[in-house]
Parts: sequence; structure tokens; C-alpha cells
Amino acid sequence: MVTPCDKDRHRRGRDSSTVSKALTRRKRTKVGRPDHAVWVIKCKAAVAWEPEKPLTMEEIEVAPPQAHEVRLKVVATGVCHSDYYVLYEDIRDYAFPCVLGHEGAGIVESVGPGVTRFKPGDKVIPLFASQCGECLLCLSDRTNQCVKNWTLADKDMKSKSRFTCKGKVIIQFMGTSTFSEYTVVPEVALAKIPDSAPLDKVCLLGCGISTGYGAAINSAKVCALVWGATEWPLGFT
Repeated sequence: MVTPCDKDRHRRGRDSSTVSKALTRRKRTKVGRPDHAVWVIKCKAAVAWEPEKPLTMEEIEVAPPQAHEVRLKVVATGVCHSDYYVLYEDIRDYAFPCVLGHEGAGIVESVGPGVTRFKPGDKVIPLFASQCGECLLCLSDRTNQCVKNWTLADKDMKSKSRFTCKGKVIIQFMGTSTFSEYTVVPEVALAKIPDSAPLDKVCLLGCGISTGYGAAINSAKVCALVWGATEWPLGFT
């Protein structure tokens, strides 16, 4: 489990009680409208500049969330083989530079215009499989492959990214990029979780648990064996 460090400080002329609640190692630059998130955040991220090369820790800029987007502070993230796969096996040059990571959990820092389901302070899990709840696939009981899902086949990924580093756009892998201290995701790619949820554990719901459980129960149709039973649940006698 990788937990981004939490030592940031920022001051904007607030009183000491507010400053003490400031989010982590964050430098802010004001842009845009005052009634929504208007701060560019500078934070640490593990950047994959090119395929088959180690990640490097960089300071990146995370832009404010746009309409129907949410910016969150990543508190915990897992490392999935899919991250390794994209970096070392399924090589697509147009998918770099990028920030990997898609198995995380965090806290909403700010929201963009039109966001109604989330507010700053909410605990959330970013989703690489969006759930708009309105498209034909979301309304079907046979699939959850929303038409708004992020896809590696999309060669226009840079236009959807809110990351920059050293003057270059950094692609947000799977639309999540949890190997960054902060990230921006669409409102439909976020799930709210209880305030009591331990983020360093529930982050695995973002991929490992959901895909592993789904593969076992939905695809393999695994069920329990009861020793001593007269009829075996798997059909054995």
C-alpha cells in the first residue's frame, strides 16, 4: 500500500484555526471564478515520462475541476498489475507521459460547476469505470460498461487531463491517476463512502476487490463446498 505523504502547508491570510486544517503540501495559484474551485494545486506525483522506464517523483500542477468534475486529495492508493502492464507490456507511446494509479481513496477538496452529489470533505473512491446512470449500458442489467468510461484506445487523452509538469500535459491514466497527491475526476467516476471508512483499506475496492470478487462470483461462478454434505454445491456426489 502506498500512502502519499501529508505534510503540506498553505496560508492565504486565514486565521490560525483554519490554517491548521489546511490540506497537504499544497501551493496554490488563483485562477478563474470565485464561486467555484479556483486554485491550481502544486503537489507531488509519480510520473511515467516514457514506457519501460522507472517512475520519477515530480512536482506537478493540478488544475481546478471543470464543469461536473471533482478534485480530491488522494489519501491512499494500491498498486495494481494493470499499472505495470501499461508501463512495461502494453506499450502505447501516445499514452505517455502519464501518472499511473487507479486503486485509490481520498477526500474531496473542491468541486466544479454543476456538481451536486459531492462536497468538500466527502470521503470517496475514484472509479476507472464510470457510472453515469443514464446511458443505455448503465440502464442495462447485463453490463456496467458506461459509454463515458475511460479507454486506453482514446488518442485524445491529453485534452481531458488536468495535470501539467515542466510545461507538458501529463495524461491521467484511467482518468484517475492515484499516484498523485491530488487528482481531478468526472463526477460520474466517483463513489461516496461513509465517513467512518478507513481509506487505507477501502482503496482496494477501486479495483482489486471489485474485479477479483466479480471474476470469482460472476465469471467463474465459484460457490462454497460444505464438507460432509450429502449433495455438493458444485454438483459433486
